Amino acid sequence: MIMLRAACCVLLCIALSPPGRAVAQVRDSSVTDTARRTPPAARAPSDTIRRPGTPMGAMFRSFLLPGWGQAVYGRKVTAGVMLGVEGLSWGMILKVQSEARYIQDTNSPKWHAKRQESQDWFTILVFNHLMSGLEAYVSSHLYDFPGDLQMQALPTGGMGVGVTLPIGRR
Repeated sequence: MIMLRAACCVLLCIALSPPGRAVAQVRDSSVTDTARRTPPAARAPSDTIRRPGTPMGAMFRSFLLPGWGQAVYGRKVTAGVMLGVEGLSWGMILKVQSEARYIQDTNSPKWHAKRQESQDWFTILVFNHLMSGLEAYVSSHLYDFPGDLQMQALPTGGMGVGVTLPIGRR
């Protein structure tokens, strides 16, 4: 129990820590001299898409509380579904355990079935945590992927489907 609490504390600290910045080291002095002489207006623009966090941070957030990593990236429907399954699972675990205690007090043979049902809901709870973490990890990698994909029939007259991906600036 103590190890579980310590692991939860470590995961919580990792998830709540701000994302670090990677710093590149340039060894060629001519590159740094050229970069210093180039006026700021002539330099290439930096990446304009600012990620709310790192993919690993989103994954750990969703491992701790399903839907948290999705909510950080603006996927509110997915976050709501993950959190809803979490709440449903906990509610059903508590309900089934209460029923199991009542059945155990009455010495009914149905106690084993209630115990199995409780384990089933706990399995759903663990599965929800894992799927939420993996979904947050994947969706954070696809954060800047264009959402306006279009499908159309090919003009060759035959059967086929083409996918148009917008490339370039808007």
